[in-house]
Amino acid sequence: MDLLNSMRVFVRVVDCASFTAAADALDLSTAQVSRLVADLEQHLQARLLQRTTRRLSLTEAGERFLQRSRQILEDMQEATEEARGAHQKPSGRLRVHSMNGLGVLITPLIARYCERYPDVVFELTLSQRNPDPLEEGHDVVISIAYELEDSQRVAQTLGQIYSVPCAAPAYLERHGIPQHPSALNEHRCLRMVDPLYSDQWQLQDGHDEYTINPTRTFQCNVAESMVKASEAGMGISLLPFYTATRPLSDGTLVRLLPNCRARERNVYALYPSRHFLDAKVRTWVDFLKIELPKLFAEHEAVMEDSRHWA
Repeated sequence: MDLLNSMRVFVRVVDCASFTAAADALDLSTAQVSRLVADLEQHLQARLLQRTTRRLSLTEAGERFLQRSRQILEDMQEATEEARGAHQKPSGRLRVHSMNGLGVLITPLIARYCERYPDVVFELTLSQRNPDPLEEGHDVVISIAYELEDSQRVAQTLGQIYSVPCAAPAYLERHGIPQHPSALNEHRCLRMVDPLYSDQWQLQDGHDEYTINPTRTFQCNVAESMVKASEAGMGISLLPFYTATRPLSDGTLVRLLPNCRARERNVYALYPSRHFLDAKVRTWVDFLKIELPKLFAEHEAVMEDSRHWA
C-alpha cells in the first residue's frame, strides 16, 4: 500500500470530519476514501476511527497516529520544497576538487562567488590528481588534461593553460641566457613532479618541438615552491603561466625564450549529470565559464609583455 497517501487521506478525513467531505476535497469517491482508511487500519493492526451514522471520532491510537502523521506529512512537504528549491536557489554545501596548482586561481573566484551567493558553503579540496566526482562525492571537479578520457560525466571546457621557462636574473648573470630551446640541456633545469607531465620537458617553439631532460639537482611537486627555488637562483624552471605572473611582474624572474612553451592543456569542470542539476552546481560552473577565461587572459597579457623577457 501507499502508506503516505493513506496517511494523507486519514488526516483529511479527520480534518473534514466526514468521509464524503474528504472524498470531495481529494477528488475521490467516498468508497475509495473508506477503503484507504480501512486498509491503513489493517496495515497498522489498530482502529483509528470510531464510525457512527452521525459522527466520526478518533480512538486513542488514532489520536497518537494523527499527530505523528501530521508531522511526517509536514516534514515530507518541507523536504520536497527544499529539494525543488535546490534547482532554483543556490544554497547548501558545495564540494569542489581542483588540481593543486589551480588553487591560487580558484580560491579568489570562490570568494567572489560567495559574495553573490552567500547561502552556499564551499568545501575545496586540492590535490595532484583528477578524481572521479561520483566515486569520491565531489559536486564539481576542476580537472586538467590534454584530452578527456571517455566518461559519462558532464564536462565543460573552461580554458587552456601552459607553462613557460623562467629563471632569476642572478642565475642568468652567472650562467648566461639560453638563446635556443636545445640550449636548455646545458643548464640546471629544475624538475617539477607532476602526474600530467613526464620527467622530460616537451617544449614547442612554433612548429618545432624539443625534449629537455631536467637535472636532478632539485625537484618538488608544488609550483609555488618551484618559484621560490627559481628566485633563489637554483636554476631554470618550467612554470604554469598563471604561477609565473607574480614573479615576472615583480622582476624576481624573467621569461626565457618567449616563443617557447609547453604544450597546452585543457581545464575542465566535471560533474555527474545534467538532469535536475542543483542550482549551486549550475551557477558555480557558469561562473567559472565566464570568470576563469578572463583571469587566464590577464595572466596571458603578462606573458606577452616583453618587459618581462630575458
